[in-house]
Amino acid sequence: MFLSYYGLREQPFGVTPDPRFLYLSPAHREALASMVYGIEAGRGFISLIAPPGMGKSTLLFHLLEKFRSSARTAFLFQTQCNSREFMRFLLGELGYECDDHDFVRMHEEFNRRLLQEARAGNRFIVVIDEAQNLEPSVLETVRLLSDFETPRAKLMQIILAGQPELADKLVRPGMIQLRQRVSLMAGLKPLSFDETNSYIHHRLHVAGYSGGPILTPDALMRISEFTAGIPRNINNLCFNCLSLACALQKRVIDSGIVDEVIADLDITRHTSQFPHGSAGYGPGVAEIFGVDPVAAPLVDAVGSTSSNGRVAGLPANGQNRPSLSPTEAKAYMQQIASQLQGFSRVVSDIAAGRRSPDTGIG
Repeated sequence: MFLSYYGLREQPFGVTPDPRFLYLSPAHREALASMVYGIEAGRGFISLIAPPGMGKSTLLFHLLEKFRSSARTAFLFQTQCNSREFMRFLLGELGYECDDHDFVRMHEEFNRRLLQEARAGNRFIVVIDEAQNLEPSVLETVRLLSDFETPRAKLMQIILAGQPELADKLVRPGMIQLRQRVSLMAGLKPLSFDETNSYIHHRLHVAGYSGGPILTPDALMRISEFTAGIPRNINNLCFNCLSLACALQKRVIDSGIVDEVIADLDITRHTSQFPHGSAGYGPGVAEIFGVDPVAAPLVDAVGSTSSNGRVAGLPANGQNRPSLSPTEAKAYMQQIASQLQGFSRVVSDIAAGRRSPDTGIG
């Protein structure tokens, strides 16, 4: 583990939504301010919508921490359920176990709890994370919960948080009553290069790092480009970079380490479409590049090139030539080298009389 190597008290790039590590980019700060205002103004429904990995859950936990002393809160993330199960989960968050699962009784019990909190002068905040998974019938149940109110105020503030698919559901004609009740809508966007830099250093600082720069400028640029500014991707990449640098006994992470980790994280190498060769492990070079079937045995065997250096069977002048990433190009060249060795053995067999030339190559 790299913690002691870098003088860290704890893992800086963990996978749990720990609000202590929350980095408030301008977009995150604006979204937080919008939700706080909506709760304090008693607006009822608030929505937080952003792509996966943007830090929604961390922001929501931070929000609930802010109101912990002045509100009763419930955080729901089990959203693949029916209406009865949803009410049971909600009451369970409030410490009430309903054994008979009677929907009407659960509804009455929830209303009673709401009134108790209102008489005590407490706000009641329900956060529903991953709300894009809620079925329309459950979303209708959520809408009906918002009808609990007094003539002067809503008894409950509901935050619907989810991925863009949540917005897709809210714009459906059947969701118009719920959509009209969403008075504030917040969003998040990917981190810029400068924000990515600040995000990494913020998490390292919270985890106890006090040394000099741990990443070179080029390494930071590669991280920003590869992760597209998505916090979850940044955490994953940085964790692996720290692990590799520690194994190599390097205090500073350069772009070479980042590129090696990126290559290791390339999941396409493990897919069925990755060019593992034609020996039963996946498509060969000819299939990947669309070579004429007549030439396929030769291309699959040797990945041969013509005198002008062009891969046999590919159009000249780069027309329709597939675009390869550095990782794909490296893998392709490794395969070519392996296939050339196989071709060399075939030629040796023919020369030694162990194989007839008219059987072809392969």
